[in-house]
Amino acid sequence: MKYNNPVIKGFYPDPSVCKVGGTYYLVCSSFQFFPGVPLFESKDLINWTQIGHCLTRTSQVQLATVNSSGGVFAPTIRHNNGRFYMTTTNDTTRQNFYVWTDDIYGEWSDPVYVDQGGIDPDLYFEDGKTYFMSNGTDENGVGGIIQCQIDIDTGRKLTPGRKIWNGTGGRYLESPHLYKIYGEYYLMVSEGGTEYGHMVTYARGDSPSGPFEAYAHNPVLTNRNLGGYELQGTGHGDLVQDENGHWWMLHLGFRQIGRWLTYHHLGREVFLTPVTFGEDGWFTAGHNGTALISFETDRMSDAIVQAEKTIDTFENTDWELDWCYLRHPNAEHYELAGDKLTLKGTEVSLDAALSPTFIGIRQKDFHTVISCEVTLTDGEAGLTLYMDENHHYDLAIRKAGNEYKVVKRLNVGDIKSVEAEESLGAGNQATLVIQANQERYTFLLQKDGKEYSLGTAQTRYLSSEVAGGFTGVLIGLYAYGKDSSAEFTAFKCEYR
Repeated sequence: MKYNNPVIKGFYPDPSVCKVGGTYYLVCSSFQFFPGVPLFESKDLINWTQIGHCLTRTSQVQLATVNSSGGVFAPTIRHNNGRFYMTTTNDTTRQNFYVWTDDIYGEWSDPVYVDQGGIDPDLYFEDGKTYFMSNGTDENGVGGIIQCQIDIDTGRKLTPGRKIWNGTGGRYLESPHLYKIYGEYYLMVSEGGTEYGHMVTYARGDSPSGPFEAYAHNPVLTNRNLGGYELQGTGHGDLVQDENGHWWMLHLGFRQIGRWLTYHHLGREVFLTPVTFGEDGWFTAGHNGTALISFETDRMSDAIVQAEKTIDTFENTDWELDWCYLRHPNAEHYELAGDKLTLKGTEVSLDAALSPTFIGIRQKDFHTVISCEVTLTDGEAGLTLYMDENHHYDLAIRKAGNEYKVVKRLNVGDIKSVEAEESLGAGNQATLVIQANQERYTFLLQKDGKEYSLGTAQTRYLSSEVAGGFTGVLIGLYAYGKDSSAEFTAFKCEYR
């Protein structure tokens, strides 16, 4: 059968996966957005359904004052003795911690902290022992992949941190994962930075703590030399074995906006790549060590159909699963109904690294038409294409005296500019529309049976190459102003 990548579209970076019974479970980074750490399940590795988040309470994670692309970094999900564990880093507070649950569909515990630095922590269980790994430095300042043993009930370190591998020399050594496969231990990492030089490397040894011998043909997976190709930045992988004994890697990557246009704004997404072990015990990945937008494989039944959701609405999305907030929201400002959203604004704007009245859903593909009917009573409210507080495009209704106007505002770095406006007169209701392709967003107003254009803006200025950081564009609904209030209805995001 043929399957297409990414298998999870939009800003869902740093995937980690485990298999329990016949079901696969996957988690991703969430940074400053709440709830934290999206959680998915699948029966076939290509069709994924979100079933929750691991961090749903303010007691689990401090996000109130985190910077953009701070907060919750790369998680790892593992299962041991009937219990699921998710370990991660709050990079803003510089704390590694894990939470656990005995019910994958229920709540997760409050955090258990581990006194070891670095990021991208991993857990490995064997013979009653728990090994904790992250990148960083040991107690003597030696850098690399650092490992210690911990008490899994308390997080207390039982052994000092110890460097177990330096990687292959690439910058930003990260994302360690340890496995025992066919009687040997494999330590897989990422190097090169989570941009165009990203790569997966690995080594193997005969104990959980090494010594480890590097694979002679590292990197085992990278798209770093594929200039002019849509898929870039492949790395940060996790291995899993399917029901038929085949091995796979779930990893991140991103789609640049054009063959020769090196910008990406959808964020880092989840890709699936086949892995093959040789008779010598070393494994290879993908097509000659690269990931592809589509794979032909006989490892999966032709009866499997890769489903794709092409329309998001209020009615067919779940407020608690598909939508998210900036940092910790004030619930009093949100009234969530099946077919209507009511927002009450505050004096916190989208330009602040705080928690404005905002709820967003990830943009999942380049070609889309976004529309929503907005009714404003006071202040300002509308749609935003949000990368961070310094990079977002807004299409909103704003009250000015006794008049209402629709405005298109572009926010790029220090430049905050209202580029177009259209008067609604005394009317306070309009349908706001944004059309998108790889290179441009087009902003439209529909009222009284007519359509008005408010111009376009380039997608590249919402890209990671311009904005920096590790997130992707969210389609946001927001309200701003001390006394602002707005109703949103007929929301539709159609991918084409």
